[in-house]
Amino acid sequence: MMKYVTGLNALNLGERDDTPGDWHYSALDWERPMILDTERSPFGAQGVGLEDVPGRGIVPTANHVRACLDLIEQGYFSDAQGMRENFISNESHTPEILQAVWALRERGNWPAIDRFMGREYLTSWLVFKRSQLLRQE
Repeated sequence: MMKYVTGLNALNLGERDDTPGDWHYSALDWERPMILDTERSPFGAQGVGLEDVPGRGIVPTANHVRACLDLIEQGYFSDAQGMRENFISNESHTPEILQAVWALRERGNWPAIDRFMGREYLTSWLVFKRSQLLRQE
């Protein structure tokens, strides 16, 4: 079991060369960041590494891709909105994101996840879904 910082807090930390993350650092509640457990996540420990978190020191923290995936999985679509262009802004991560989100298709909130992904990834999401459905036939 590994608890880690994720969500908007994690989007405001970490490396900025590969993905820009978010820029609202001072507006966040660093006393109570979103914390999840890797054992309860469909994504396991993927994308979790050590970062210096205000008030906590160096602790397990989601990278920007993982933070967005966690927001989607938890149903925080308004917080994840704009992830492709603003938080990730790096198309090399698109295949990883699409595959990870596809793993959520048995969830009760799949229709909402699917709609969100359609708005964020447009044709890329439709083409990906079609290829996955054709594989299942």
